[in-house]
Amino acid sequence: MTHGQTGVESLYTVFRDTETVFHVSTKLPSTEGDTQQLQRKRHIGNDFVAIIFQEENTPFVPDMIASNFLHAYVVVQAENLGMETPSYQVAVTAREYVPAFGPPLPSPMFSRRPDEGSPPGQPSRRTPRPHAGHAGTGPRRGQV
Repeated sequence: MTHGQTGVESLYTVFRDTETVFHVSTKLPSTEGDTQQLQRKRHIGNDFVAIIFQEENTPFVPDMIASNFLHAYVVVQAENLGMETPSYQVAVTAREYVPAFGPPLPSPMFSRRPDEGSPPGQPSRRTPRPHAGHAGTGPRRGQV
């Protein structure tokens, strides 16, 4: 976090001896007058995995995000947001060259809020193995 380009806070975790920093687009600073928000894109576009949160039922096409580094996408879509117990549909997609990785998710996968239904200390959502995306050369054209 130098020169204020990455903002003043970030999300960080360690899981099974692997450190992970999450670049949250809404926490990265925006530059007034920069319609492309290149500082934000610079960080997110250089990640291996992107977690996309969609508020509406719209298809996600990985090619919508131009990047040579993003290899896998976890798409989370809110369901029943106005209800007392919202749920989330989770789907995983990866570029064509990324080898299959686990754990396998049921299709479709639904998850309740983290405070409901998961034992304490257990992650409520599964994410792909980021290192699975290190090999290969071409993008997959698909949608979730």
